[in-house]
Amino acid sequence: MKQKTINFRDPVVERVVDKFVGRSDVGYKKYGVTLEDDPSKMLEWLNHLQEELILEKSIVRKEVP
Repeated sequence: MKQKTINFRDPVVERVVDKFVGRSDVGYKKYGVTLEDDPSKMLEWLNHLQEELILEKSIVRKEVP
């Protein structure tokens, strides 16, 4: 695994980056492969995107009636 030191001037950006790294760790544990090495076809990626967007819309709809 590649390690990198980043000096953040904006704590909001730091939290976003931390979320990306955390999601990457979850995905790697679940699928055992990085996004770069994932052999999925474009249609599979679009299906994953659609599922995520549906979930996000549901969460927003719950919070904002």
